[in-house]
Amino acid sequence: MDILEALFEGFSGSAPSSCVPLAASGSNRKYYRLTGEGLSVVGVIGTDPDENRAFMALSRHFRDKGLNVPEVLASSADSMAYIQTDLGDVRLYDAISAGREAGHYSPEEERLLCRTVAMLPDFQWRGAEGLDFGICYPEPSFDSRLVMADLNYFKYCFLKTSLLEFNESRLQDDFEALCSALLACGGDCFLYRDFQARNVMLCDGVPYFIDFQGGRRGPAHYDLASFIWQARSAYPEELKEKMLCAYLDSARRHLPELDEVAFRRELDLFAIFRTLQVLGAYGFRGYVEKKSHFLESIPYAVDNLRVLLSRAGREFPYLHSLLSRLVELPRYAHPSGDGRLTVTIYSFSYRKGIPEDLSGNGGGYVFDCRSLNNPGRYEQYRSLTGMDAEVIRFIEEDAEVFSYLEHVYAVVDTHVEHYVGRGFTSLQLCFGCTGGRHRSVYCASRMAEHLVSAHKGIRVRLIHREQGFEKTWEP
Repeated sequence: MDILEALFEGFSGSAPSSCVPLAASGSNRKYYRLTGEGLSVVGVIGTDPDENRAFMALSRHFRDKGLNVPEVLASSADSMAYIQTDLGDVRLYDAISAGREAGHYSPEEERLLCRTVAMLPDFQWRGAEGLDFGICYPEPSFDSRLVMADLNYFKYCFLKTSLLEFNESRLQDDFEALCSALLACGGDCFLYRDFQARNVMLCDGVPYFIDFQGGRRGPAHYDLASFIWQARSAYPEELKEKMLCAYLDSARRHLPELDEVAFRRELDLFAIFRTLQVLGAYGFRGYVEKKSHFLESIPYAVDNLRVLLSRAGREFPYLHSLLSRLVELPRYAHPSGDGRLTVTIYSFSYRKGIPEDLSGNGGGYVFDCRSLNNPGRYEQYRSLTGMDAEVIRFIEEDAEVFSYLEHVYAVVDTHVEHYVGRGFTSLQLCFGCTGGRHRSVYCASRMAEHLVSAHKGIRVRLIHREQGFEKTWEP
């Protein structure tokens, strides 16, 4: 913070009287509010000097164009820190929180959203005028590498966790076709890259824009899709249409010959692409970094994707079919909110790791089935699973499995009773064996049957992870 205090003093002529940390953002940058002698500024300490230099250069350019962005007042010699005008504490995201929580936006909230979207074309076209895109970081333009990186982000961080089987080669073909279609939409605008309600500040009720340091040259559709289809905001379709119309009216000032029919068609493809990228981010932040609030956002992104697939993307038949199956998986549905306990039971292979707890609560039980006699050692059972009658007979011929399950039932029954009594809504049970095919599948299935029979008021979900099987019993 010493460097920020020095920048404040160099700019104002006096030392700050206070330097208070501000809430962390989604990045690794640290923010502080410095005040003194009637002046309030925001200090920023970044981790990447090139990224900071990009922000400062873009801020100067946009202010020269008359766009609403913070002014950079002073910066350190190494570009690791700078101070900028203080736009206050009210983000657009917070200003519309009541509508987001209620699922219905007030006329004032709709007005703010439409006004913000109507200001976007000025950034895109006026902001691109005379801009040296070479200052953009890390890339100067939206290109095939960025598109394929985002699509693969979705594939590896989300799709592969879904249990859906898919053909990698056919998916890659459609990824490449989608990439070509997106790049064919043109791209001589300034692409904000992270245009969302959290990056809009309301200063005396007027929208100002922040966090554009990742911008580059690109198509106009990307930012509009990012804003209108922001997953957690869950804008109703009528409001999305109002925002789109506000945008189009404003965009015609820069592009009088805008083909609205073609633009809407292209916009849907960008919305699908952007939603896949978002799901990839949710998967990484939720499953890898263990941040539960990202997992809670998945159903909202899936809702968007379901609507988009109903009217777009059929020119990529394999991808469309795969995504259509994905959005109907029960695990991505919104929680019922009925207060009942849901017990999720997995079978899995230890070779592939213990399943993540998607509820975000952590914990639960993991039962090792590898002490049981293994049908997989015998050729006639290797192509079968613990759901097949022949394997079930083999496992049950050894009475040891009944003793094993009786002990497991006793532990779990007590746990379920306590959870129900305390109003808990989630419990995870995992049964593992070497391949996740025979013993774990059998035991997980028996546990599901037992709980459905013994505890009438709970919801039971059975997932054979390595088999791509899922079933839910409602209370």
